[in-house]
Amino acid sequence: MKPRSPKSYDETIHRDGRIWMVLALVVTQGVPLAISLHYGVWPPLGTFLKGFLPTIMVFWPIALVEVATFTPMLGSGGTYLGFVTGNLSNLKVPAAINAMQQAGVEPSTKEGEIVSTLAIGASSLVTNLVLALGVLLMSYLVPVLESPALKPAFANLLPSLFGALGVVFVSKNWRISVAPLSLMILLFLAAPSLPVGILIPVGALVSIGAARALYKRKLLG
Repeated sequence: MKPRSPKSYDETIHRDGRIWMVLALVVTQGVPLAISLHYGVWPPLGTFLKGFLPTIMVFWPIALVEVATFTPMLGSGGTYLGFVTGNLSNLKVPAAINAMQQAGVEPSTKEGEIVSTLAIGASSLVTNLVLALGVLLMSYLVPVLESPALKPAFANLLPSLFGALGVVFVSKNWRISVAPLSLMILLFLAAPSLPVGILIPVGALVSIGAARALYKRKLLG
């Protein structure tokens, strides 16, 4: 009998990733379901649909866009791990991009995927540690975090994070960034309440189109 060949890295990642995604769904949906079954308390159907339908109209398109946008950057392992642990835009994607930048590897490569997965795993562990310390020290930290002196810093934390990452990539080839940055600024000025689910695909398509046009005109260095 011919021995079975060992599974490749990609096969193992997809197998384990699907298992953990299903387990995460079971846990997140099973807890409220178990509470409702135990206590016999269920939300009225009309009230449930009133809150559920507007939510899926906003977040389901965003989820689909994030999968299509982030997967090429994070790789299979980073994508599974990132979507199970959550907080991709604010933490996992910047951590993975910065780690690949520091390691000198490119996205959509084997090296990039490994570095991305390790970075997302490390950021998840650090996040859990910080959350645990925050819960234990909450009574001491709240007066400090809510002080007027620190409030402006927390209000600008996310823009400063992505701004710092953006400078690195813009400096590599500034011509590519002109079209998407100009469009995003105009969209924010014209309609600042546009959802992320619209801004991300529009920005990605414009970036690809601008890069393609510059490449055909041999303007990329």
